Amino acid sequence: MTKQLDPQRKEYLKRDFGQGFPKDIGLIVLDAAWGKFETVLEIQPRHSQQDGFVHAGVLATMADHTMGYAAYTVAPLNGRILTIEYKINYLRPAKGKQLYCLGQVVKPGKSVIPCRAEIFSRDQDRESMLCAVALGTMTSVPEEKLS
Repeated sequence: MTKQLDPQRKEYLKRDFGQGFPKDIGLIVLDAAWGKFETVLEIQPRHSQQDGFVHAGVLATMADHTMGYAAYTVAPLNGRILTIEYKINYLRPAKGKQLYCLGQVVKPGKSVIPCRAEIFSRDQDRESMLCAVALGTMTSVPEEKLS
């Protein structure tokens, strides 16, 4: 039986996602389910590095934040997610109209939650291309311990 994400929790996470730096660069929630989070980014000139490709920092932020919110879908309601570590492999330069990221929980844990993310570049006239893969370890910390 597949676990379901409570609809109220889903709406809360979608609202909570769009704050601070991720909001500044334009990350948008596409969908959320138990153990899974999907995001998109409309590529703008401000996302580019010197050769015209999307800057690695944009990809890293997208992977980390999307994995973190995938972890939120399995975390306790009073838990806040923090990244313990992550690794990203850049497979090809990201370019096109849009980036799509799928973040997934590898194995739900009580306090340690390993995750993975795949980022694809999309363009209207070509197939989506996998441009980065990340693995991350997230931790769920009770909100009251962050004060």
